[in-house]
Amino acid sequence: MNETSGHYFRSPSDQERRRTITVTMAERSVEVLTANGIFSPEGVDKGTAALLSAVPAPPEQGEFLDIGCGWGPLALTLGMMSPNAHVTAVEVNERAAQLCRDNAEALGVPNIDVSSPEDVDPLRSYDLIWSNPPIRIGKKALHELLELWLPRLNDHGEAWLVVQKNLGADSLMPWIQTMLNDQAHILESRFTVERADTIKGFRILRVIRHPRA
Repeated sequence: MNETSGHYFRSPSDQERRRTITVTMAERSVEVLTANGIFSPEGVDKGTAALLSAVPAPPEQGEFLDIGCGWGPLALTLGMMSPNAHVTAVEVNERAAQLCRDNAEALGVPNIDVSSPEDVDPLRSYDLIWSNPPIRIGKKALHELLELWLPRLNDHGEAWLVVQKNLGADSLMPWIQTMLNDQAHILESRFTVERADTIKGFRILRVIRHPRA
């Protein structure tokens, strides 16, 4: 298992080697912990940086979700920018999940709960979702992931996703729209999906849940 594939597993098999890096989040220079066997241990990856440069500031409060939090760049940003919000950070890689917990504690960000997907309350819904989804897990697994979380948006809620253009961003957008439309009659809502921006080869996708009139 190598650095490029290991972060998709629950328990990386190699011995953990932690290191401290300095990154900028929420307009602050902070030190965070990363390690081998996780996604982007060297810092904030290009896709996440593109997403952070495009999204509007989160609301002051609400229920927020980061799908695939890794060591925490999106979840920590949400927690720091909106201290009165509750942030659920979902991660299957146990090493990355613990790093996110430790980083939140070290930075004094108590409003983040890091969980594996199966441990999240299935009735919990969200006002805001930020995600750099794990495209390389394969189309089927990716679709199952998005089918699980995107319908949990509250009315007027928004999801912001970043997807590399050459990894299927332009085909993913209409699939998301169709998937949500298929569930609209059950959810008693309608959804719109749009390409909000393109930044250095990354598509920024915005999903909005509208209440039915």
